[in-house]
Amino acid sequence: MENKKLRMPKIVIIGAGMTGILMAIKFREAGMDDIIILEKKEKLGGTWRENTYPGVACDVPAHMYTYSFEPNPEWSNRFAEGAEIQQYFEHVSDKYGITELIRFNEAVVSSRFEDAKWQIETSKGESLQADFLISATGILHHPSKPDIPGLETFTGDVFHTAEWDHTVELKGQRIGVIGTGSTATQSIPELVKVAKKVSVFQRTPQWIINLPNRVYTNKHKNQLRKQPEALMRLRDRYAFMVEELFSKAVIGHKIPHAIVSLLCKLNLRFSVKDLALRSKLKPTYRVGCKRIIANTTFYNAIQEPNAELVTENISHIAPEGVVTKDGQLHPLDILVLSTGFKPFNFMRPMNLLGKNGVSIDSVWGKKVQAYRSILIPEFPNFFLMLGPNTPIGNFSVIAMSEVQSKYVLKLIEKWRQQEFDEVSACQHALKRFNEYLKAGMKNTVWVGGCNSWYLDDDGDPAMWPYTWKKWVSEMDEPEMNDLVTSKAAS
Repeated sequence: MENKKLRMPKIVIIGAGMTGILMAIKFREAGMDDIIILEKKEKLGGTWRENTYPGVACDVPAHMYTYSFEPNPEWSNRFAEGAEIQQYFEHVSDKYGITELIRFNEAVVSSRFEDAKWQIETSKGESLQADFLISATGILHHPSKPDIPGLETFTGDVFHTAEWDHTVELKGQRIGVIGTGSTATQSIPELVKVAKKVSVFQRTPQWIINLPNRVYTNKHKNQLRKQPEALMRLRDRYAFMVEELFSKAVIGHKIPHAIVSLLCKLNLRFSVKDLALRSKLKPTYRVGCKRIIANTTFYNAIQEPNAELVTENISHIAPEGVVTKDGQLHPLDILVLSTGFKPFNFMRPMNLLGKNGVSIDSVWGKKVQAYRSILIPEFPNFFLMLGPNTPIGNFSVIAMSEVQSKYVLKLIEKWRQQEFDEVSACQHALKRFNEYLKAGMKNTVWVGGCNSWYLDDDGDPAMWPYTWKKWVSEMDEPEMNDLVTSKAAS
């Protein structure tokens, strides 16, 4: 009888990537079916749809980078390639009937909260109304392009790694790559295989750990198909390793940090024989200050005869190539921008207006913050998935989204039971939460003297400075005293 009193919310999800698919599945499991997913591109997949550069792969072990309810015995490698991950998400979306909920090629232009509802305008001129608005746009989806003088004058092909132009012939070309982050270390070895010459323009070297990319045989896959418990044990083993070693290493646990540091330093020492090159590739900051890169191919590739590491700063781009500050011209046919993303954009450039017309740009004008990374004061019934301070040292973002989904579902369940019509975080709780985060940062490696995408404009890391278990525990139940709830005016 009590179920008949439950309200049925209208839900709009922005983005059909990993988190958007997850949220739709979880809402359906909870008996909520009035769901629309708005996807700005022509197909689902998010990060794995966008990034198709040569060598693209996940640096989290594949059996850990799956939904907990949909393990996958079919992975070909320990670190799955992008196309295979994209295929996995397409399979899950189809299997759970989520694809039919997605409106493709339809972006959200604006959303405003009015009369206890979200009023949503889309790029197709449609107007939608929702009780709850879920931002599942992800963290890394707005390519960051360098502001280098003369970039527009380059007469060759130029593109960002997240906008790879597959019509461009790479074989026999002189290719320049700006950047040496995770994406660059994956793509450069593939370019070196086919290019006449690859010039890598390095601003800051990276710490790289050698984690062998095991190939899974058909025999191994068949064993996992027949023994689901073995598949779950494999997943749990990888999760334990990442949690106890990598995640603890970056938040100040001395022994894990010492182990990871030693592995990175030994990898550089034994992989790069030339002392001058090794010196150029050796970072001066603490291991983990930037995201630790798992890679087995970059060091070999950069030592190939047709590869060149350029550490002189770039002066400007000329029509013929890159000119460094020592005056040297590096002639190029192709210029690849491996310069990362804008991690603090989140759902923007969407125009998001909360209560009384307050805009997200004004609220985030000085600092991008969210209570528990999910809730923003004055933006009721709006949930920001994977918001600031969600990233947890080298852990699977799928696991993070699953934890957040349970938190969101518990709040929406209270709405269904008519405990309130509107819910958001209070300002005091947001302030206290960010003070709590800041107090934990002093022991972490992210304040170790490097510039990284982890840092906001104030130099504060938008990361979680405590353990994974502590985060899961604190996200287990919403602290209602930290939230503002109200009934809509009748």
